[in-house]
Formats: sequence, C-alpha cells, structure tokens
Amino acid sequence: MSRILITDAKKQETGEVTVSGWVRNLRAHKGLVFVDLTDISGTMQIVFAAGQGGYELAEKLTLESVVEVTGNLQAKPTKKNDPNPIKDFELAATDARLISLAKENLPIPVLTKADNEANLENRLDWRWLDLRPAEHQLIFKVWTKLEEGCREYWLKNNFIQIYTPCLMSTASESGAEVFAVKYFDRSAYLAQSPQFYKQMAMASGLEKVFMVGTVFRAELSFTTRHVTEFTGWDMEVSYASYLDIMSMQEDLLISGFEKVREALGSQFEITVPAKPFPKITLAEAKEKLRAAGIKGEKDWDFSTEEEKELGAIIKKETGHDFVFVTDYPIAARPFYHRRHEDNPGLTKSFDLLYRGLEITTGSEREHRIEVLEKQAVDKGMNLEELKDYLNFFRYGCPEHSGIGMGPGRIIMKMLGLNSVKEACFLPRDVKRLTP
Repeated sequence: MSRILITDAKKQETGEVTVSGWVRNLRAHKGLVFVDLTDISGTMQIVFAAGQGGYELAEKLTLESVVEVTGNLQAKPTKKNDPNPIKDFELAATDARLISLAKENLPIPVLTKADNEANLENRLDWRWLDLRPAEHQLIFKVWTKLEEGCREYWLKNNFIQIYTPCLMSTASESGAEVFAVKYFDRSAYLAQSPQFYKQMAMASGLEKVFMVGTVFRAELSFTTRHVTEFTGWDMEVSYASYLDIMSMQEDLLISGFEKVREALGSQFEITVPAKPFPKITLAEAKEKLRAAGIKGEKDWDFSTEEEKELGAIIKKETGHDFVFVTDYPIAARPFYHRRHEDNPGLTKSFDLLYRGLEITTGSEREHRIEVLEKQAVDKGMNLEELKDYLNFFRYGCPEHSGIGMGPGRIIMKMLGLNSVKEACFLPRDVKRLTP
C-alpha cells in the first residue's frame, strides 16, 4: 500500500492506510504503545497493541526515529463529559517498518521551545533537528507563499526575471563591507547587491526586471537583524520615478501577503496591508522621534531604537504596520541615487519599515552619465574601477527606479521571530560557517 499524508488519512476517516513519519512522542501502558507520528502535514496517534503487527518494533523505538506504519483508522476517544469534543482519528497498527532508528539522548529537544539567543546558537548547530517542529517548518512555508504571491505580481505586470553574477570585479556599493576572494591571478568581490546589473538591464531595454538571488555583506554586526549572506528580492523599472516604484512595492507586498493569508492564515495571525502605505520624510520622522524623547546618533540614519519607536508611532497614528521614509541626504546614500533638483542635498530615495524594521531600500537612479560621474567623484569613487558600470549610461539609458528588499526580515516580523537567523535555512554570520 502506498503512503499517504497524515492529514489525508484523517480526512479518509475509515479503512486501512499507510503513513510514515517521525516518532515525536512515545508512551507505553498495559500492553499498548502509543506513538505520536508526525509528517509535514500533521500528527496522528498510532496505537500498537500486544500481539498485533508492529508491537515488538514499537517497544524498541526512540524519539525522532522514522517509521512506516500500516493500520486501520478509528475515531480517537474523547474525554468523558467533554462539552466540546474534537473529532479526531488515530491508527490501530497492523504492521510497521523501521526506516531509521534515531540515537537516544537528542542533542537538542525537538518539542521544547528555546527562545533566548544562547539557545538559538545551540539550535543552529543542530539545525536539521531544530527544523522538525511544525512551527519552524511554517517559516519556510510562509517563505514559499510570500514569494509565490510576489511572483504573481511580477509576472502579471510583465516583469522579466534576470539572474546576475555574485562575483564582481569591483564593489557594487563602496569599497567597504565586501568579501574579497581570490579569482585566479586577481581579486574579485562577492556582490553586495545586483544593483549594477539591474541598471544594465535598463540600458538593455528590458524595462521591467526582477530577481531573487544571494547577496553578501561583510558587516561586523552581531545583531538579531544582520547576517552576512542572505536572499535578496530586487526589481528595477524604466521610466518610473521613486514614487512610482514605491506604489509598485505596495502592490507587490499586498500580493505576497494575500497569498500567505490564503494558504496559511489559519495557522497564525496575518494582516494584509492596505494601500497607500504611510509616507514620511526623514526630517519629519526625526522630529516625531525627538518629540517622543528618542534621540539618535546620526541625523541621516536611524538607530535600532529609533526604527522600533518610529514603527510604534506610525502604528498608533495610522494603524499601519508599514511606513516609507523618504528624502535621505546624500551622505546617507550611494553615488547612483538621483538627487532632488530643487534640493540637491537630498536624494529621491526611501527606506520601507515593517513593524519597526527596515526591509527595503529604494530610489530613483541617476542615469545621466556626466552627473553620475560627478556624484561618484564626490563620493571618492574610482572612475577607472567603475568604467564598465559607467559605460551602461554612455549610449542612451532611460530614467529608472528600483528597490532591494530583504524577505528574511519580512518573515521575521510577520511571524514574530526573535532573530532574522531563524528565518534563514542555514544562516551565516560573523562567526558561523557551519553546518
């Protein structure tokens, strides 16, 4: 008999079925062994009775062993005088096959929650065990549906997917925070973002592009929101202003959140954002923070405390989990961000915060070669090292805008995780290169 998922077995309610999964719990009582068997879809109680097939095997099982069980479905008994009995089903085993016997004394508990940072590091050492509980597997189900919803938006709106290299001859943002690698007889760098190549796509006439790829940041950070390697979602659009791309991102996130709610909304509380998202300039945001008694170290950036407080202020004022912060000064932004014509000290740029955490940076890009070269020089960039990038703009290039988004941070905030590392399958940080 072929294996079926536990949820499908419960829907069947009667008859003989075969299920397979992990031994999540074990109890023995008066000639019976009760096993809570778990697969990707759910958990079912298996009852092994003395004298029936599989009983001798059940007596030898250990937690987290993998078994295949055949048996007959039956209604699971409910407690006496239970005013609201829940109809559930269990399996009376008639046969069982051991697939893999787990060693006793698990290095980390699979059922017990561990929320502090020290326990997280231990959990990450044994990540394949840590991912077995349903609440941890939910993280990657959410990832899948969020990306599915975003892809639906991109494809519906005629975006083209591109795949860009991670190895670059020069740093994509600046000379800092990059990983240098030996590349035959010279040095290469792991990409901080696909920014240069997205802009090349605009110069190629592709007009609307998106990508899902790995980016690297050599930041010596030990916070709950930083990793050195992460998945980035990017898009770039020709003939679009920074206001246009902000509106597009609103639609993108709404599509993604709706897909998550549709598929997984019964498993956790999720609020689909409403359009338009609140928008506030950096100067206005700083004024609100000062009025709340929160002082920052930099006029052109937010501290972690400021981000959290701003998110709380906007939530209280508007009821919204998102807020765009616009008009960053040139000191805070890369050389390729376009500047306001009436105020050249400010850029046509923005960050998007979700529940008090930055998840996106975006801007209108400077496409005029003479202006771009000047801005690069002003930032201390080497034009010779940038020549391949600058050549993109020498032979005609449309105006364009784009974003780079960190979906791991979205997942972190959506599910209320304590660290972005929990939203990564195998996180990499300053100290961690294994497993």
